[in-house]
Amino acid sequence: MTTLALTGLRARATGNAKLRALRGNKLAMTGAVIALIFVLAALLAPLVAPYDPARPDFDNVLAAPSWAHWLGTDDLGRDQLSRVVYGARASMQVGVLAVVLAFLVGVPLGLLAGFYGKIADSVVSRVTDTMLAFPFLVLAVGLAAVLGPSLTNATIAIGISQIPAVIRITRAETLRLKHVDYVAAAIANGGGDGTVLFRHILPNATSALTVQATVGIPAAIIGEALLSFLGLGVQPPEPSLGVMLSSAQSFLAPAPWMAVFPGLAVVAATLAFNLLGDGLRDVLDPRGATR
Repeated sequence: MTTLALTGLRARATGNAKLRALRGNKLAMTGAVIALIFVLAALLAPLVAPYDPARPDFDNVLAAPSWAHWLGTDDLGRDQLSRVVYGARASMQVGVLAVVLAFLVGVPLGLLAGFYGKIADSVVSRVTDTMLAFPFLVLAVGLAAVLGPSLTNATIAIGISQIPAVIRITRAETLRLKHVDYVAAAIANGGGDGTVLFRHILPNATSALTVQATVGIPAAIIGEALLSFLGLGVQPPEPSLGVMLSSAQSFLAPAPWMAVFPGLAVVAATLAFNLLGDGLRDVLDPRGATR
């Protein structure tokens, strides 16, 4: 059997072992199931939501949860369940797109800084340190205030705020991997910088980056809820979990369900992705799990 075939068999066996380990992690699988429910609800919102989330019903203002309205209605009679489903859609959109934006910018910069070092590393590291001097949510709020209130601008603000973390992880993985034997062999065999970076270093850094993605999504969900709560994200009457929490402030006593259910949705979504991320970290990056 050739060396290439043996390498392929080892990789397949390792992958199967990691999959079995992930399946054996009950908390991670619980998080995966809940996260999948949120993703499906976001994708199928028009089919799942029983009512138009923006349609008022003044005959059912502040109606308590019932068979007609499982999660009750708000101050305009709008169905809370439908608004939570569409609010989850906005949260998932921001969570995924913000992480994609952070990776599109942060991964190339991290590779550049870690592989070339010297001036490139110094410039990228100083910019990253400057951005990390601001807490994530403070930076996101500031950027959203500058860009203006909208779901798109909230996504951009949150994505930019996550770039420093992606840069640091990619840079650290690049610094570690560029000294391993197979990278040195690729360079000795005449492999160019692009070949070394994108065929040898980046594929072997995907484990750490995958874990970072599962950490970035819940942070983005919380960020979107905060920005919408402050009026810097989704604008009424469009549904958002943050907008729903903001609207519920004046009705906490007569209609507590207006705050309870969107709040629980935010908690469930963030907890699900965090549990999944912890499980993936244990399987894909055991070094990080023991730190």
